[in-house]
Amino acid sequence: MMFDPQRLPLEQQEREQESMTAPKAPILKVKVTDHRYHPLQQVLDECALDIGKGEIVSLIGPSGCGKSTFLKIAAGLLEPSDGKVCSKAGESAVLFQEHRLLPWKSLRDNMSFGFKGRALSEDEKNRRLEKAAKIMGFVSTDMEKYPSELSGGMRQRAALARALVIEPDMLFLDEPFSALDIGRRREMYRLLLGEVRQRHCTVLMVTHDVFEALCLSDRVIVMAPDPGCFLKQINVDIPLDQRTRHLVADLEAELLADQQVADLFKMQNWDQVL
Repeated sequence: MMFDPQRLPLEQQEREQESMTAPKAPILKVKVTDHRYHPLQQVLDECALDIGKGEIVSLIGPSGCGKSTFLKIAAGLLEPSDGKVCSKAGESAVLFQEHRLLPWKSLRDNMSFGFKGRALSEDEKNRRLEKAAKIMGFVSTDMEKYPSELSGGMRQRAALARALVIEPDMLFLDEPFSALDIGRRREMYRLLLGEVRQRHCTVLMVTHDVFEALCLSDRVIVMAPDPGCFLKQINVDIPLDQRTRHLVADLEAELLADQQVADLFKMQNWDQVL
């Protein structure tokens, strides 16, 4: 039998959003009432999301539930079949799972690609490049290398640097850390959170990793499939600098103990390995 969650009605989603974001004026408001790639194939049901400035919100859920589709609509990369997006962000950047570096360009030129179409002086471009390179741990010789000469972790850092040089107010992240080993992933977390804190940047992130979502986010939204909808919203009240693996593991256990969420992720008896 197909899992059939109790979907949050759009009116309830909007009420919860208002109460959650009351202290901060939303920098992004997304209201999707329907989205289809094909007239007979509904991908998203009613979904409403407000994000306050400086907030980090993660979308989690099983494959095919519409997380990436919702993120692309929020980022303006897709037009919803029925709905609207209102963004007050001055600059936005999107980071995907694949680094998408141009293989025929050097690291410097790849990082500079975000400057296209922006009226910035050469001095300002160089300042931003040097700052991003320093944050990402690149030395001068790295900047002349091509993607084929970089390790996987360096390529992903380069992709993040390319997004950060435009100094975005809003970051959209579509599983950018999933291909990294645990050490590199932790390093990227620190780099991302450092930039978010310094610039008071807002983040909407898609991830399959429940633990990752709880580690990084102020709020976690659980999505269910067929068609995609918001099932639950979780506030993570522990300050970022006080989160430990033990505390986050407790939050993960509490979330996966919820019967609806356990059914959604097929995580009955989830503490057993097999």
